[in-house]
Amino acid sequence: MSTLPSLLDPAFLRELEALRRRLEIRARSGAAGEHTARRRGGSAEFHEHRPYTSGDDLRRVDWLAFARTGSPVVKLFRSEEDAVMRLLIDASASLDYGEPNKLDVARRLAAAFAYLALAGSQRAQLLVARSGDDKSAAEAQSEGLALARVGVPRRGRAGLPLLLRELSAVQAAGGGNLARAIDEAVRRSARPGLLVVLSDFLDPGPVTTALGRARAAGHDLSLVHILSRDEIEPRLEGDYSLVDAETGAAVEVTMDARALEAYMARLSGLVEELRAFARRHAVTYLSVVTDEPLEGVVRRFVARAID
Repeated sequence: MSTLPSLLDPAFLRELEALRRRLEIRARSGAAGEHTARRRGGSAEFHEHRPYTSGDDLRRVDWLAFARTGSPVVKLFRSEEDAVMRLLIDASASLDYGEPNKLDVARRLAAAFAYLALAGSQRAQLLVARSGDDKSAAEAQSEGLALARVGVPRRGRAGLPLLLRELSAVQAAGGGNLARAIDEAVRRSARPGLLVVLSDFLDPGPVTTALGRARAAGHDLSLVHILSRDEIEPRLEGDYSLVDAETGAAVEVTMDARALEAYMARLSGLVEELRAFARRHAVTYLSVVTDEPLEGVVRRFVARAID
């Protein structure tokens, strides 16, 4: 369990333990694995009634309650099966940047979120977006395989050391296709759960379109947007040769007031696109700067904030 101190130090763990009972996973499907499952069956316990609405399954109507009150109601059941938190980490080269490093922060936050789920007797699974740093990875991407790793779903506190070991092995390199990785994560999911995407979202693909498909498939979503301080507050002036960490392409630029203004406009546009998606689809959006205390990020995650 040597990975525990580096990803989850004792002070951080104390904060997580205080928050773990507040974690809620709200997948919209009625499939097994939700905390509140709208279905009958021997593997679920009664949760509550709600008024009948047009289109409800008549088999779920509580006819005894209807006879007593004259008002039709349906039964909601609390599933005995655990919910699933899927942690999708962007491992493209742009994450290997900043102080603190963006990937290190992504791994620590993923470890914290996994702890909340596993300590609550739910399940957590690690998925890593594939990097394109070698021929086999590039070929896999051309074939539509955008995940470098699909971990085994872990359950309970006993699964934490193994998941932390998987997280510690994640390295950032090459390019990636986050939209395709999201689509593949959804395809590989036997049932909806909470899909947590940890990325800098510096991806040219149709990421919000893929996120919309995940939401339509019934997945709850948390978007964790990780940027370094000098990405949101650049202090550059003069002539530079900038090299794209993912493609290797170089560009000569003069960083003056106009260039910085254009950069900030594009970054603000990206943030607003993600924030607008979160508001429209009622999902979590966390804007994280790598040098901020992570305890506050976890509190916002549990509170389902839209930053």
